[in-house]
Amino acid sequence: MRLAGKVAIISGAASGMGAATARLFAHEGAKVVIADVLEHEGRQVAEAIGVAARFEKLDVTDEDNWAAVVAATTRAFGKLDVLVNNAGISGSAEQDFYSTDAWHRIMAVNATGVFFGIKHAIPAIKHAGGGSIVNLSSIAAIIGSEHVHMAYNASKAAVRLMTKSVAVQHATDGIRCNSVHPGIMPPMRTSGRTADPAIRAERMRVIPMRRPGRVEEVANAILFLASDEASYITGSEIHVDGGAIAI
Repeated sequence: MRLAGKVAIISGAASGMGAATARLFAHEGAKVVIADVLEHEGRQVAEAIGVAARFEKLDVTDEDNWAAVVAATTRAFGKLDVLVNNAGISGSAEQDFYSTDAWHRIMAVNATGVFFGIKHAIPAIKHAGGGSIVNLSSIAAIIGSEHVHMAYNASKAAVRLMTKSVAVQHATDGIRCNSVHPGIMPPMRTSGRTADPAIRAERMRVIPMRRPGRVEEVANAILFLASDEASYITGSEIHVDGGAIAI
């Protein structure tokens, strides 16, 4: 088992890539905290996994909530080895791509929420003797996007660079930090334009593999970076995008 004895917090784990990652982590021997604002769905994921998982309600924009989830994790499982900052919202449902409210909302969840997670997880991971942080960014951190509020690109770019800063600042603490950059995936709960079949078909034509990704394919990349197999990899990024940014 690739994560035997590890304890992980996965934010946004009530659905999609987060839920797929939680199931995979548990299958590979980890104890997993399903952390999400969606209580009913999150509890269902945890119950389906079984005794290796527990649910903790988490609003990633609330710093005190983050502190409480980390504390609950260490009380329940004795330590914290892995943090997966997966929670995020799409910018494609906004009607006004220059909405200031949307800017603040997207940045709060996608960027500040990641910062809070890192801030409160690092002391616990250091106490455990080191571990791994995996941040979910996007290919939108690297290339422009036609159908989303620019805050989405900005927030995911912030995650990409936060990842590298944490990697440099905590390398001697035994903490690795890497980012995963999905391309076109199944629509998110908060998707708008990017869920439109016509827009998805248009975008598919520029993907070399000519298909969207599967959440399990992202989960596999996260698993690798969380595991000891990636022991000399930090400050790096994996693009799970079917070759989209290789063009």
